[in-house]
Amino acid sequence: MSIAFKHVPHPHIADRKKSGPPKTADESVGLNGKVALVLTTVVGTMWCAYAFAGLALVALPSALSGGRLLDLIQWISQTFIQLVMLSVIMVGQNILGRASDKRADMTYKDADATFHESEQIQAHLLEQDAAINTLLDKIAKLEAALVARK
Repeated sequence: MSIAFKHVPHPHIADRKKSGPPKTADESVGLNGKVALVLTTVVGTMWCAYAFAGLALVALPSALSGGRLLDLIQWISQTFIQLVMLSVIMVGQNILGRASDKRADMTYKDADATFHESEQIQAHLLEQDAAINTLLDKIAKLEAALVARK
């Protein structure tokens, strides 16, 4: 009698080791994707937000000269907020994307460590199986010797 277990690793483990964690930058595909990534990177900066604010301020005297509150409200909502907040929101999204990449990387490393620990457990179990098989062989020999004496 002996234990004959053979560990077969899941095929996903080998694929995972090759690919690594997914990153936001890996998602740009083709020329359109690259153009969009460049534009998003440029527009999604605080410097661009400052430039848009300056551009919006050029139209402020015109909005104020009319003397109507509606002109000022339209300038604030349609010009200033839309131009400046676009870049500010994109800056926030870029920060969130980098944080997401860091979380993905940490999760990948945690999973890799867990798989390594699992491999160590499998090796330990194989050693225990060998020791148990040795004991089972000795018990079988002792039983056979006892039966032979009777």
